[in-house]
Amino acid sequence: MHPKAATILRLFRDNNGFMSGEQLSRELGVSRTAIWKHISALRNDGYRIDAVPSQGYRLCYSSDAVDPDEIRARLGEVKFGRRIEYAKQTLSTNADAFRLAENGAIEGTVILADAQSEGKGRRGRMWVSPAGVNLYCSIVLRPAILPHEAPQLTFLSAVAVARAIRLTTALIPEIKWPNDLLVSGKKVAGLLNEMSAETDGINFVILGIGVNLNMTAPQFPQDLRQPASSLLLESGALVDRSQFASTMLRELDQLYTEFQAVGFGPVREEWQQYCNANGRRIVVTDSGKECTEGRFAGIDTDGALLLQSDDGVAHRITSGDVRII
Repeated sequence: MHPKAATILRLFRDNNGFMSGEQLSRELGVSRTAIWKHISALRNDGYRIDAVPSQGYRLCYSSDAVDPDEIRARLGEVKFGRRIEYAKQTLSTNADAFRLAENGAIEGTVILADAQSEGKGRRGRMWVSPAGVNLYCSIVLRPAILPHEAPQLTFLSAVAVARAIRLTTALIPEIKWPNDLLVSGKKVAGLLNEMSAETDGINFVILGIGVNLNMTAPQFPQDLRQPASSLLLESGALVDRSQFASTMLRELDQLYTEFQAVGFGPVREEWQQYCNANGRRIVVTDSGKECTEGRFAGIDTDGALLLQSDDGVAHRITSGDVRII
């Protein structure tokens, strides 16, 4: 976003009403023609700006725009979002974050995109990423933990997204092991964490988060493996994407700070409260083959699924897909 356009947005928010072209021109030190060009660019970015003769311009809402400046303003003094990189279009925010991390990006660096052409899903699957509707976000972390503990951060991410859904909508989110967020049994978000590590330590972890916020039914592909939806479809209300992003990042910051101080215990406990399989019989499949059936018994300290089979044997499962019976 052009710095002048960002200043116009700030002025709109500070004044909370109409501002004349002459006033904006004076504040920015540019011509009224230049103001009009910046207003047009903001509209192209998804901002609704009304123009009324003799009154001027007014920002109505920005629920369909991702605004890094607005997100920073809402975050305050937190680790997550101290640096925010934004692109209208990218191949994958995870790939961008990985490259930045290899080049020394600080912990808490956030990469956002309006659209992805090669969004990554779990097990090499594609994450459909249309423009103007959803949240595509990746975050660089440099945790002082061992490589085998890194999966715990996936569960931390899931809790943060669940909290953000609860705080910004009237919906009740659930988590499906290991990394899907559901509303009314339909997938609305997914997580993909990637890592660079050595035997005795982690160089960095990338938290990849995709949330279907304002996606409409025709935008979903017909060949999805499981029912999917968006917060808009489930609630009937548009979600302000910048507000959702800032809420989620604040929750991530709080959870990560606690995780660094006391470990995985509190995250594990809260994750299990959101889990959709609590006390239920499940089947776990791997590569399309049913491998284990029994009753869900929570998750282990490393995030492995715990399952009690009918013969009393306890199983630890580290990968697979869960289906509730």
